[in-house]
Amino acid sequence: MKPIRLMSGILTVGFWTLASRVLGVGREIIILALIGPGPLLDAFVAAFRLPNMFRRFFAEGAFNAAFVPMFSKKYEGDEDPVKFARDAMNGLGLVLLLISGVALVFMPALVYATASGFAGSERFDLTVGFGRVVFPYIFFISLAALFSGVLNATGRFAAAAAAPVLLNIFVIAAMLAAHYAGGDVITALIWTIPVAGVAQLALTWFAAEQAGIRLRPGRPRLTPDMRRLVRIAVPAALAGGVMQINLLVGQQVASNFDKAVGWLYAADRLYQLPLGVVGIAVGIVLLPDLSRRLRAKDDSGGREALSRAGELCLVLTIPCAVALVVVPLPMVSVLFERGATGPDDSAAIALAVAFYGLGLPAFVMQKVLQPLFFAREDTRTPFRYAVWSMVANAAIAIGLAPVIGWIAPAIATTVAGWLMVVLLLAGRRRLGEVARFDARFRRRVWRICAASAIMGSTLWGTLILLGPLFGMTGLRYLALLVLLGVGAASYAAAGQALGAFRLSELRNALRRKPR
Repeated sequence: MKPIRLMSGILTVGFWTLASRVLGVGREIIILALIGPGPLLDAFVAAFRLPNMFRRFFAEGAFNAAFVPMFSKKYEGDEDPVKFARDAMNGLGLVLLLISGVALVFMPALVYATASGFAGSERFDLTVGFGRVVFPYIFFISLAALFSGVLNATGRFAAAAAAPVLLNIFVIAAMLAAHYAGGDVITALIWTIPVAGVAQLALTWFAAEQAGIRLRPGRPRLTPDMRRLVRIAVPAALAGGVMQINLLVGQQVASNFDKAVGWLYAADRLYQLPLGVVGIAVGIVLLPDLSRRLRAKDDSGGREALSRAGELCLVLTIPCAVALVVVPLPMVSVLFERGATGPDDSAAIALAVAFYGLGLPAFVMQKVLQPLFFAREDTRTPFRYAVWSMVANAAIAIGLAPVIGWIAPAIATTVAGWLMVVLLLAGRRRLGEVARFDARFRRRVWRICAASAIMGSTLWGTLILLGPLFGMTGLRYLALLVLLGVGAASYAAAGQALGAFRLSELRNALRRKPR
């Protein structure tokens, strides 16, 4: 079997995803400082979410679930994978052009369907205008996702993982240039997004060429492989994009409350930092690895890969979740409270961060468990689970909003995330031993929780001691670094003492061996 080094791949993707998410937080810091919560930010969030939603459905969701396993197996078996990828690219390109054309014409209806609370206010017209500028981003980023899938399936992760960094670099540079030149920051932000999409597509396309995968546009053909791809991709589009749908339901509810869309967006970006670095990295690498192992009938290797991926996810995300729940306000105030964003905004964002933090381990474990089904080209089972999860999300968000207000979508997203994990855990039992976590995983999971609880207590005590420093402009950055540093040190010490993990294992994983 042509090997994929699982841990090396996860660390490569994790590094570039970390860079992207850190820059993403920097992007949000600038947006909140220069634009701030209000009609402009709400309109930008609603407009930018449209191409991102369709991207999850038609590219990252459907293609990670359907295209990558099929391409991986053809690549493993030398069954003309380039022809298959070329046909998929041409078919996807046609669908994207049609969707983009329809969306540009019917943008007002699309905005009303996703943020009806904007109707009758300036936010609605702003969102329609912004949406028509940013929606073409879907064409470039979705094709970039296809090329990324090709690269990931061949074991080349760096370029695909680095591509999202370009968006944040371009946007940050454009906003700062507009601000210091006295221009309109929101205009610079909106028009830079499709330009960044072109750059991302160019990077992944060039990387695929360098890897020997030469794809050229052509006439779409409905071959038997394409029919099979469509049959698998349709349910995968929903299963892979369930989180986006839940966010849209939350946006629909939040659009009825002033500033709530911006608050939830800022909170979402903060908890997406560990989710992206760990969960998405693991999912990207684990799917092609499991697909190849299944073809090679390597069940023991598949179980080992699943268990180590799950273990790594929990080692890194459970302490992150505890930190988001225990000390959200210091993080939010230091990162976001400046310029147009005030203390009341920080308090609201921190509340949402805490509720999202409770669901962080669930969101990450979904990325570990879904490849068990997708690698077998079974997208229908996760589709059914996604439907139940979405129903729960909508019922809780809509049902609780009249009682507790704008925070209801954050609670609903977390509950729906845990429901999805429970269903995936129950459904994997019929998949055999390869889908079961090994004894080492089961032994360590409780120790990881105990070490994280110790860390949480340490964070709380340290926050009480450092509390006055967070009110001093010049010292709050240092106070946050000390707070998080003490938390990380206490977790490392407790984890080592309890046997939750071994730092030597991480050092070994960081040592790349030649392929």
